[in-house]
Amino acid sequence: MSRRTPSPTHTKVAILDAGAQYGKVIDRRVRELGIESELLPFDTPSSQLQKYAAIILSGGPESVYSPKAPAFDKKLFELRIPILGICYGMQLMNFVQGGTVRRKDRREDGECVITTMKGARLFEGLESHQDVLMSHGDTVDQVADGFTITADSDGLIAAMENPARKMYAVQFHPEVDLTKNGKKILGNFLLKIVGLKPDFTVGDRKAQAIHLIQKTVKDGQVIVLVSGGVDSAVCAALLREALKPEQIIALHIDHGFMRKNESEKVLQALHDIGLDVKLVDASDRFATATTTVNGVQTKPLNQITAPEEKRKIIGDTFVKVTEQELAKLHLNLDKVFLVQGTLRPDLIESASTLASKKADTIKTHHNDTQLIRELRARGRVIEPLSEYHKDEVRELGKQLGLPEELVWRQPFPGPGLAIRVLCATKPYVTEEFDHIQKQLLAFADAETAVSLLPVRTVGVQGDGRTYSYLAALSTESEVPDWPRLLDIARQIPKHVHQVNRIVYAFGGKLTDVPTTITPTVLTADVLDQLREADDIVNQVLLKYNLLRSLSQVPVVLFPVNFGEEGKRGIGIRTFITNDFMTGVPALPGRDIPLEAVQEMVDGILRNDKRIARVVYDLTSKPPGTTEWE
Repeated sequence: MSRRTPSPTHTKVAILDAGAQYGKVIDRRVRELGIESELLPFDTPSSQLQKYAAIILSGGPESVYSPKAPAFDKKLFELRIPILGICYGMQLMNFVQGGTVRRKDRREDGECVITTMKGARLFEGLESHQDVLMSHGDTVDQVADGFTITADSDGLIAAMENPARKMYAVQFHPEVDLTKNGKKILGNFLLKIVGLKPDFTVGDRKAQAIHLIQKTVKDGQVIVLVSGGVDSAVCAALLREALKPEQIIALHIDHGFMRKNESEKVLQALHDIGLDVKLVDASDRFATATTTVNGVQTKPLNQITAPEEKRKIIGDTFVKVTEQELAKLHLNLDKVFLVQGTLRPDLIESASTLASKKADTIKTHHNDTQLIRELRARGRVIEPLSEYHKDEVRELGKQLGLPEELVWRQPFPGPGLAIRVLCATKPYVTEEFDHIQKQLLAFADAETAVSLLPVRTVGVQGDGRTYSYLAALSTESEVPDWPRLLDIARQIPKHVHQVNRIVYAFGGKLTDVPTTITPTVLTADVLDQLREADDIVNQVLLKYNLLRSLSQVPVVLFPVNFGEEGKRGIGIRTFITNDFMTGVPALPGRDIPLEAVQEMVDGILRNDKRIARVVYDLTSKPPGTTEWE
């Protein structure tokens, strides 16, 4: 029997943002429960928090002991308003109340199973074992006086509560999809413990977006850069409803990093929804483009290896090419609004202040570079989708009458194949390489080899950006034990913190640890090599009707040659998600047919003899981002 809680006087929930990559997801989950919420700075004064029915403290990348830890008003813990601490929020709550927080030998990144205690109000109505997402290095060591431990994660404290002081906390992230019953846990806090009524409904988002465009643009003009993806298509459709045709300038800039025949498909798809688009072939300009980073001019793009520099050059060149096209029309960006399909996850990962003032930069999105931020500061950028996540954009697209095949297109990043090529001119082998390889041997056995690869990929661990090693599992089996491999992949980042991504390498067990690469930059032959592999994978996805069940399938070219000079590797990164902030790889034999995976591998190797091995990404997000760069 659930305990009755009197309804609070106030009905809004305050979410204090400590820099969580999932801060906006908390907000979204609360709204899904029918509760109104506001995402506020972590240092919001307690005097302003008194008007809220409850407070949620988000996760964040810092330690409570760090000099960079976000400032906060200690009096918020004296308000007698129900508080839920998540991850960093739990650690801070415990620390302020006199408990201890320590960085232990084992960190938790990825899916974990926790054991809940009987009588814990947050877990009311749930089984004693729960699948959750963990992402932390520090952990609560000794709980503060008055708190009771309510969940355990293999010896680490996973949840605690102090009902007398209306304080509840979890070390995991209940807001993400990977916590299977996270919405129920949040519901227990808001609906049962706080006593809120689920009576808040979000207004017509289509009407709100159209109103924003009309109010901002008035009688002016807009330029929209359309890639043919879902986000830019929805933006274009919104503009079509909000403005007159003569107010809209639509450009499709071919930067040379499109998929096979992609530009032709883009133009046809947008023509079919009634939008005339001008094609600009700027591939030569992008290939040799440079920009300025921290006051220093970069090398040309086709000589760059650093992922962040690639993104910034591409993003800035988009703006410069746009300015050139506007100049041909005798217009400039101080008189024309730039409309972008920027989503909330893009801003969060870029550490944009529009999403969070504290969030760590996971990667700079091409639509949130410094030049874009300068235009935004001058009020020249309109982003009607900046409060949306991918699934919400698709729903809006349906409302706008976009065809199913366009709404359900797999996401393709603005920089295109450029960020699906891991560029390097020498192997990444640090002094720790041999030590890390020895650590990985703990996960090897007679059937499975575990090998460190001499390249890095981008990940997110403990709400912070990591740029760490890639590791490969391999076996002699023609049909490997995929559930077992997936379990190994989940365990490795928890114990070997310098590894944030794990793949399975087809082609037999690796007897030697690969230490050589084939120098790789964004040259035409490299891009063509990836373009063909990407097309093969997408043809198989289409054949097996997997485009809707698999949220995204990036295909990546990386420079490891596996001991075969001049060759490279191809990575297949299947990804299943609803919120596009967290997700899991597709499990062969369950989420994707075994024969489909084998057709991809065989097709790539048969088509291009310069590919040494094909690998299958087994990494959840976190610790690995969706893209490898």
